[in-house]
Amino acid sequence: MVMQPNSARLGPEERVQAWKDLQEREFDVLVIGGGVTGSGAALDAATRGLRTALVESRDFASGTSSRSSKLFHGGLRYLEQMNFGLVAEALRERELMLTTIAPHLVHPVSFLYPLSHRGWERPYVATGLAMYDQMGGARSVPRQKHLTRGGALKLFPSLKSDSLVGAVRYYDAQADDARHTMTVARTAAHYGAVVRSSTEVVEIVREADRVVGAVVRDVETDERITVRAKVVVNATGVWTDDVQRMSGGRGRFRVRASKGVHILVPRDRIAAEVGLILRTEKSVLFVIPWGQQWLIGTTDTDWTLDLAHPAATASDIEYLLEHANSVLATPITKDDILGVYAGLRPLLAGESEDTSQLSREHAVARPQPGLVSIAGGKYTTYRVMAKDAIDIAGRDLGEIKESVTDRVPLLGADGYAAMVNLTHELSAQTGLPSWRIEHLLNRYGSKLDELLALTAEDETLLEPVTSAETYLRVELKYAVTHEGALHLADVLARRTRMSIETKHRGVDAAEETADIMAPLLGWTEEQKRQEVETYRERVAAERASQELDTDSESDAARLRAPEMRQGLRRVTATK
Repeated sequence: MVMQPNSARLGPEERVQAWKDLQEREFDVLVIGGGVTGSGAALDAATRGLRTALVESRDFASGTSSRSSKLFHGGLRYLEQMNFGLVAEALRERELMLTTIAPHLVHPVSFLYPLSHRGWERPYVATGLAMYDQMGGARSVPRQKHLTRGGALKLFPSLKSDSLVGAVRYYDAQADDARHTMTVARTAAHYGAVVRSSTEVVEIVREADRVVGAVVRDVETDERITVRAKVVVNATGVWTDDVQRMSGGRGRFRVRASKGVHILVPRDRIAAEVGLILRTEKSVLFVIPWGQQWLIGTTDTDWTLDLAHPAATASDIEYLLEHANSVLATPITKDDILGVYAGLRPLLAGESEDTSQLSREHAVARPQPGLVSIAGGKYTTYRVMAKDAIDIAGRDLGEIKESVTDRVPLLGADGYAAMVNLTHELSAQTGLPSWRIEHLLNRYGSKLDELLALTAEDETLLEPVTSAETYLRVELKYAVTHEGALHLADVLARRTRMSIETKHRGVDAAEETADIMAPLLGWTEEQKRQEVETYRERVAAERASQELDTDSESDAARLRAPEMRQGLRRVTATK
């Protein structure tokens, strides 16, 4: 297979070509779902030399994969559940991300584990964290460090002094989940996969008892074609049951949706150098440093309503504020909140009626010839899930090569370390401050030169976005030309995170973003106006939903906003 120099681009021209390829080629593997597991499955298949296609009905990472806690972690609470295998597996994946696969996107982050009891608690926690330090083999983050109360308060001055008797500091890793997922999808394209968003599967095609492909609809034009494939991989997360029903056969497992809500507050509202993990009556609560903000989450409640747009309620937000404020000397309030987001975890149903106790392990099944379903799991172990799905696809494909994704860096990883060392030189060349270059390298890695090339003919693209100065105008253009963004929300909510990082939630940047996107996507003035208005209505509906107390009320309020991608079916979760 000969690589084309721009094969990793997901721009408008590549989108047109991908539609032709889907129509004209026959594939070994067709993956449904552009979240992290589906994107990972496409990358795994493509790097085994399989003819691969990936289709996503909305945007890459538009569901669960942009709404996580944004951590690559073993999961301390799974140790208490004695799920040692899951923790060890996750810690191995964390290390691979930090060192080999995505060092430009995944970075260490440290947490305090406050101790509230003298005597027994410190050795108990130390034992658990010692296992955490040792599981998963090699490690590139420091081991646990024990602190007195005074030492803990130096690192986290905002803690109430009477809320702890000491603490332990430990490390995990974090990433921008939406950017990471999109980069996995682009890397699959780089290795030959046909990758296309706004491409909805509307029918599973069967011959006799076999699945042999799918009918897909271009969501932007309503055109339909049949894609032929030897194996279809259902990697749709909380939509898994829906696709299994579409195939006409019975699934081997059911998926339950658990809602997790997070809030963001400005960095200056909490004085601290590290993150915080708190035990709650149901699970754990994280306070995570996130750029110029703190990310606080999460909740864990059953969700049976619209799967595409889970809504955060006033009760969810109050729960997070209450638990965070139980240990903060200066309480944070609703007025401090910049952004709110709600995501759905695809948990394997059946183990327990309590979603916080449901398994985070994944399951792979071949419910009928030519169809593989993968569900459950956690973001951190997406690569293992993807590998397992393609391994099982081998039953229909015959002998296939072994997975190599543990040795395949994502786009931007190769050369990243060298470019970090050239930060000052890049700063001098571009006129951008060193902190800005560092920020860009942690988003694009060695693909930064590709981004900067777009500014050659228009230096105004090197200027910050007027109402979201964390981002440069060129990033809005690159989102369309290289990263597959088709709508305003794709850029404001996922290619950048303005929708959760700014008080205006991206609304004040909508016009400027639309002005940059319009000529690239051929929007008329009316289409541009409609994109801006639709985004404003989306934000207004989200704000309204967050003032209501129940899931049903919030769901109804959120659904009052129009859907920019036309004709997508509303799917609700099943009990």
